[in-house]
Amino acid sequence: MFDYRNNLKRILNQTAGDDKSLRNSLNAILLVLQMTGEDLSVKKQSVSKKAELDDKTLSQIQTLLSGLTNLIEKPGDSKAKQTASSAIHKLTFNSEIASKFGKQLGKLDQVVINSEKTTSAVNRKIFEEALKPKKEVKKDYRKGRRYTVIRDLVGCQLINEQGEHVFSVSESQVHPLGLKTGDIVEALPIAGSLDKAEILRVVGFKKLRKRDYDEIEDFKYGVVQGSPGNLSVGRNIRGEKLKINHKSVIVPVDSSYYQNGDVHLEDGSIVDLAWYSGDVRLKRDPSQAVQVRWIYETDQSTRVSKTQKKPKKTDTNNVESLTKLDMDLHYQRVGIAIGDNQNEAILEGIVNRYNGIPIPIDAFEGKKKVIEGQIKDLDIVILVTAFAAHDSTWNIREFASKYGVKFAVSSSKGYQSFERALYRADKNLPAYEGNQTIDYKISSKN
Repeated sequence: MFDYRNNLKRILNQTAGDDKSLRNSLNAILLVLQMTGEDLSVKKQSVSKKAELDDKTLSQIQTLLSGLTNLIEKPGDSKAKQTASSAIHKLTFNSEIASKFGKQLGKLDQVVINSEKTTSAVNRKIFEEALKPKKEVKKDYRKGRRYTVIRDLVGCQLINEQGEHVFSVSESQVHPLGLKTGDIVEALPIAGSLDKAEILRVVGFKKLRKRDYDEIEDFKYGVVQGSPGNLSVGRNIRGEKLKINHKSVIVPVDSSYYQNGDVHLEDGSIVDLAWYSGDVRLKRDPSQAVQVRWIYETDQSTRVSKTQKKPKKTDTNNVESLTKLDMDLHYQRVGIAIGDNQNEAILEGIVNRYNGIPIPIDAFEGKKKVIEGQIKDLDIVILVTAFAAHDSTWNIREFASKYGVKFAVSSSKGYQSFERALYRADKNLPAYEGNQTIDYKISSKN
């Protein structure tokens, strides 16, 4: 066997303490040992394995890098800080890594812990949250309980079987449903509120004793006239005078009054007024007792004003020059629920424009059988709420549902409002437009 001892002595004597000299010395020793004829492949494999990092250490390094990446993207993010700091602590348990990189890892851990949210990170978070689709709150309509309506000047109260006040309901819910004292409704409490409720549906009516509620009188579709700061109501859209205790009066209204944040009073606005019949203030100052119950959202161009000139007769052929919606009624019978033939010509022209058959309905006719007979053979019925009587409104909605007639509401007699209501009815979209966003598609043939 080859005597390798002298060779090893010479190599060791010439080996310095730096990394390069030690590496060269190790290679030389391995070369000498190979001259002995021994199989060193197993030893080489063990040496190479020691030089490589184990899987556990690699996993910790990957976790650290992932945490640091997230922390750079979202400075101050608590989850990213926890992930990175935990990985640093686990790496320091490795004695070899701790001896070589312990100081640097300690500084890195301190920087991670001190990371704070920047203004841009906060703004980005807000922006991302805003883009996330909001999940609609699922409501179990089977949980709705029954209550009796007691009408207030604005809104109403819901009372239970014991006559106790349970919830208050805003006018924005009461008005579209046409609720009156004695109606029986099903309602659910609004999440996060102790005294507010959402009405699900009307299920009946019972006549209450007069001593159980305060009687209310109202004046519908009153026309607001005057200048800002000096507005008043004295007549309605039919020219009828406002009367309180059988006396004609002109009631000032507050021009600073807003409804739902954006609908406000001005010259030409159409409003409903209400007051308690037994209010003692009616004798000396009716304006203190009368309240604006509802402001109708009408088109500016169609508002009634005392300075407005008499409208010229409208040529229905001019309707053809306006932009058309993507709609074809295919000769469906369309009932136009409006009273006293007001604006009937232009509304019929709109129906004709979309290949429908217009059929006028007298919305001031209160007899249920008459209204039922007018509606049961229709395909669509459009109710113009600004010119319909309360009882008729209720009946029209009821019979449209009974006979499967497509139904929608136009809040004013304006061209666009009626046309959009017609579009919603034909496309089976919501009957009321409200504050929701509805895509009215324009015809490509314009």
